Amino acid sequence: MRKFTTIFTVFFIFAMTVTASAASAVNKDGYYKGIKLCGKVKVVEHFADIKVKVVNAFPDLRVKVVDSFPNKIGEWKFVEYGEDFTVQFVDSFPDIKIKYVTSFPGVD
Repeated sequence: MRKFTTIFTVFFIFAMTVTASAASAVNKDGYYKGIKLCGKVKVVEHFADIKVKVVNAFPDLRVKVVDSFPNKIGEWKFVEYGEDFTVQFVDSFPDIKIKYVTSFPGVD
């Protein structure tokens, strides 16, 4: 019985860890692997900093496209040069999922 309890406890801790880490790739402060998710963004075909999938539900980040001053988390200005980070749009195996919005960008 004690062995069963130990195995169950280990399994439970493992399951909770996996669930917690799978909740969102973007942390609550709006960073993904040290990249602050605001600023000037360049779209590339290969070797991007972040692979992004556009979704309609359950995004990791809500993105508002702006023309100037992309200073808040989730505000992106698409540029050809002088980027803060690069993204590649993919259909499968994304690093993060985004949803385009017209107001209230950021993380939940």
